Amino acid sequence: MTELHTKNSGGVRIFVYGTLKPGEINYQRYCTNCVVDAQKAMIRGELFTLPMGYPAMTMGKELVHGYLLTFAEPDILDVLDYLEDYEPTREMSANLYNRQEIEVYSINSVSLGWAWVYVMNPEKVKKLGGRYLVDGCWSGY
Repeated sequence: MTELHTKNSGGVRIFVYGTLKPGEINYQRYCTNCVVDAQKAMIRGELFTLPMGYPAMTMGKELVHGYLLTFAEPDILDVLDYLEDYEPTREMSANLYNRQEIEVYSINSVSLGWAWVYVMNPEKVKKLGGRYLVDGCWSGY
């Protein structure tokens, strides 16, 4: 089995770019009492806004802006997997999002190491009517 990059990080690290960012609707519900550190960050990908009122990210070369959240308890992954409709034992195409590791960077482009991120298949983004966000930033407000 391949060792995960996030394993040695001193907590579970998740890059968020949508409703789980500080100030957004799901941060209060899922993160407020669990996050031990939050910092602005960015990753490589492409960001889309969906008509349902939340974003989707695909892999790519552009910058996606968000936050690197660190959680002390690993069971947060079960909670967020449920929220993101991700089931590791399901076919990837059956999940709404898929969780994978990606390198995260500070706003000054310095590597912050690896973190989990939820990404969507580009075909699914298209099917759901995703609209590309050129600036790589999403806000629910």
